Amino acid sequence: MDELDRKLLAELQRDATQAYAVLGRAVGLSAGAAHERVRKLREQGVIRRTTVDVDPVAAGRGVAAFVMVEASAWMGEAPVREALEALPEVVEAHVIAGPATLLVKLRTPTTEALQGSLRRLFAIDGVSSTQTIVVLETFFERSLDTREVPA
Repeated sequence: MDELDRKLLAELQRDATQAYAVLGRAVGLSAGAAHERVRKLREQGVIRRTTVDVDPVAAGRGVAAFVMVEASAWMGEAPVREALEALPEVVEAHVIAGPATLLVKLRTPTTEALQGSLRRLFAIDGVSSTQTIVVLETFFERSLDTREVPA
């Protein structure tokens, strides 16, 4: 991935609906060249999908919580992933090293709904305990910054 690809990604993250002609102009390429580069970025798996950034508060999911899940068994297998994917309130799930096995981010409309979500998490086979951190305020959430990371 070169600097031009990084510029394309930044532009697409800003507005993925823009025409290839507009995208190309923004980074100094023709529409066809911009389209070809984007196609290659998709093929390489750099661009995983095109989506819409939804405001969780405006969409009725204003309660955010991070849950550390401790388990009696390894949780990095397909059945656990499928169980987590089946819960629409789970917006992120990570196998981690540290004091827990999984780190899960939930978005619910109310704390009562959060309690129900925690019950459903606890019901996943192998889960032995959870520790929940409820977010009081979010300063920002951002997409991946594709610029070079300083060493």
